[in-house]
Amino acid sequence: MSRWKELPAELDPRVRQLVVRLRRLKDHSGLSVRQLAARTGYSAKSWERYLGGRSLPPAEAVAALARIGGDDPTRLLTLREVAAEVWEHGKDRGRPAAPAAGTPAPAPPPEAQPESDAGPEAEPRPAAEIRLSVRSLRIALAAGVVALVLAVSTALLVTSWFTGRSGADTDRTARTAPLAASAPASPPSYSCRLQRVDGAWYAGNSRTLDATVGYGQSGPDVVEVQCLLRRAGVSPGGIDGMFGPLTRGAVVRFQKRAGLIGDGIVGPRTWKALRG
Repeated sequence: MSRWKELPAELDPRVRQLVVRLRRLKDHSGLSVRQLAARTGYSAKSWERYLGGRSLPPAEAVAALARIGGDDPTRLLTLREVAAEVWEHGKDRGRPAAPAAGTPAPAPPPEAQPESDAGPEAEPRPAAEIRLSVRSLRIALAAGVVALVLAVSTALLVTSWFTGRSGADTDRTARTAPLAASAPASPPSYSCRLQRVDGAWYAGNSRTLDATVGYGQSGPDVVEVQCLLRRAGVSPGGIDGMFGPLTRGAVVRFQKRAGLIGDGIVGPRTWKALRG
């Protein structure tokens, strides 16, 4: 059994109760965190956060773990709903509270008055100094206008150059493209070449005995599952190498018929029953 780290002291008792139940189900299943990730579709890091009380698990993850551990998903999902309300309430408490009604807002700090080198009776600036300031302002404005015109002109030239180059590349591509469009690639074809070797059935696509195969996967292992399901009299739909809804439903029916947990995931026990 796993040696769990102590949960955070500030964790609400209702959230703590959910996490403890999830930890017990994980220990009861005998799966590692990586195996649990492969069986449920949630990453190992996500399960570490869920089982460590650092993140609230989604309802789908809770239901998946309940099915793997042989528990009733309804009761566990009810605990999850209660924990979700507590979790959201705990987030709201971390926000700053609004000021109470009738409480006067704090007055803004007074603006600092600009300091002046001259006293209240300072003499007016000379007319020559004023004319020099106006002239400097005009020169600065003119320089800014010139810089803006140069920047716009440069941008237009660069845009025109890229547009012309792109058009030339397009024309070159059009001239060198083949006249006839290539035919779309045909999907790979699979076949079931059933044979019995040392008391076990094989379909000629994969010889694995312990690979974990589940919803959304594709490839030779999925083809092997589909062929063996068809041999057992449970139709997975087509032999296309895609683990879709039809294949998952066929796996669940076969597992229940073989006395296994109908979770729709092909593991070592399901492989043994398929090849038996």
